[in-house]
Amino acid sequence: MSFLKHISGKDHHPGNPATTVQALLEQYGGTSLDKQHNLYDVIGEHNWDADLDAGTISFGEGKVFPLQVLGTFSHSAQTWLWAWANAQSAIPPAVLEQALQLKAYGVQHNIDLFTRPDFDAEENDLHRIGMIAAGIFDASAYYLADYGQGILLATINSEQVDLAERNNLARPLSVFPQLISFFEMNHKNAFSNYLAQIGYTIEERPDALTATWNGHTITASFDEQSRLTQLNGQNQSIA
Repeated sequence: MSFLKHISGKDHHPGNPATTVQALLEQYGGTSLDKQHNLYDVIGEHNWDADLDAGTISFGEGKVFPLQVLGTFSHSAQTWLWAWANAQSAIPPAVLEQALQLKAYGVQHNIDLFTRPDFDAEENDLHRIGMIAAGIFDASAYYLADYGQGILLATINSEQVDLAERNNLARPLSVFPQLISFFEMNHKNAFSNYLAQIGYTIEERPDALTATWNGHTITASFDEQSRLTQLNGQNQSIA
């Protein structure tokens, strides 16, 4: 069973640091999944090649990006190992900075996920960790690099990915339903965080929110448990 299934969280309030895995996912999940769409718009179906000594990952000519290694997942053992705990692989210190910063954040806020060297996991847990890391470090995206015996999880920085189209009406309307189908979370908190971070102005009511940006208007309704019940979008610039 996944170690992360045993972690619960409280609502995160803007202005306060998120101190649980759940709150971190609600804070960064939407924008991080949005970034993943940008990443695959750029790299397509290219194979990957990582050079940890150089601190880069390549997806073909002209697509070589700096990376940070967070950890690895073993297909056979179904376990996660943080990169800072992987002494056997001699990972260069220069690509361990973010993993170590997450460990320090975990120590500061008593988040066991970031401080426990290894644990039973599922592949979906890698997306959860990647989304949180991409958000905390404002990375361009995260990437799951499958090397056969396991998966290396890394964050990536790339102007090409950052400049890929993001702020359009269709993106949030498709990204957010994907996010809440993958993970349990407070839908209203997560959607409000996502829209605010990509530039929308938010007006909230107990059971709904309205978000506007550049002629786009998104409305969402929620039930008593803050679960999404209705989602609509309108481009006001088009008659």
